[in-house]
Amino acid sequence: QVQVVESGGASVEAGGSLTLSCQASGFRYTYNYYCMGWFRQAPGKEREGVAHIYGGGGGTYYADSVKGRFTISTISQHSAANAGTMYLQMTGLQPEDTAVYYCAAFYTRSSDYCFAARSSSQYNYWGQGTQVTVSA
Repeated sequence: QVQVVESGGASVEAGGSLTLSCQASGFRYTYNYYCMGWFRQAPGKEREGVAHIYGGGGGTYYADSVKGRFTISTISQHSAANAGTMYLQMTGLQPEDTAVYYCAAFYTRSSDYCFAARSSSQYNYWGQGTQVTVSA
């Protein structure tokens, strides 16, 4: 059974930093063949893509709104080929970054396809979300 679990959300002041984690396990195939993404949804707004990365490396994409401030990374689990962890290091946080942050994943054998994936509908595994609140 696939499990995707986010952690690390918190309340911080503007200019602060946070690192979110996403632990994924139970994939049918090796973790390296999954596109892993971070999405966020603020109250009253649509869910938007923040960043994504290919489990095997490459395919890294950042939304313009977070480029230069957020860094995505991933590492597969040595003890289980079908599991891994993704991180989102967030610096220079602003009130407009306040949202529920979701981790998501889908299977693909192509890092190029992962890079080009922009729509949440392409992702079929989702976590429950973790709240990030940035106060002015």
